[in-house]
Amino acid sequence: MKRAFAVFACVCALVGSVYFIASKWAIRHETLNFFDATRQRPISVDLAVRRDYEMKADAGYWRLPVAIISNGNTVKNTEYSFLANVFAARGYLVASIQQDLPTDPPLMTKVGLPYVGRREVYEKGEANILFALGQLKKLQPNADYNHLTLVGHSNGGDIAMYCAKHHPKLVSKIVTLDNLRVPFVLSDKLKILSFRSKDPNFKTDPGVLPTADQIKAEGIDIVNTKFQHTDMSDRGPESVKEKIQATLDHFLSDSTTSELSPVNTDKPIVADPGLTGPYP
Repeated sequence: MKRAFAVFACVCALVGSVYFIASKWAIRHETLNFFDATRQRPISVDLAVRRDYEMKADAGYWRLPVAIISNGNTVKNTEYSFLANVFAARGYLVASIQQDLPTDPPLMTKVGLPYVGRREVYEKGEANILFALGQLKKLQPNADYNHLTLVGHSNGGDIAMYCAKHHPKLVSKIVTLDNLRVPFVLSDKLKILSFRSKDPNFKTDPGVLPTADQIKAEGIDIVNTKFQHTDMSDRGPESVKEKIQATLDHFLSDSTTSELSPVNTDKPIVADPGLTGPYP
């Protein structure tokens, strides 16, 4: 009997591996290089979409939900494929926007100013998202641009929160990976998932995270981890990325009851994958 269960488990693992390999090969990636003439700014977008869902959308049988990913400062927009593939596998049109350029001034912290003086950075990111959406509507007209999912790591997560705050009618979900500056948007119309690191070099500003009562009232999912801040991209170890992928996939499921959000936000939900040092 034990042998039978072992064989069954192996078969399930094999089927799962084949599915994920097939999903990976079925996802089309394309680099789009836009130019916002009004702001004289190039905007690079890495597009990811499952070929079969794209064909269904072109034939009028499917409307692609849209996810916008904003990169962390100095991280490339192409370094979030582990997130893009989860969304694309579920039928999303995924656009990863390069939010910062080498010619941009370095991020500065100015204590005492709103968002520690980074409002202009978030406004620029918001403008990048809106411009990219305008271009995508021309290229992918069979997508749903009225119920966006905004995703972002670190500074990109702050851009996602900032944009959602100013365009609540366009955004239905937010996923952040350790955003530190912009307070969470509190709205019962939004589904929010946020992964938090345990990294002494990256501290969340006071007032950014919702209170335990707000988390419970709004149904926000806060996932406290022992991950390093810089591991939340393709640069991170496989164990970290796999745990994030599994939690994200569950969040995106059709289940109406969240099993991710704890009342006590100090209690980790994701198991400790082992810590690695920050990247230089």
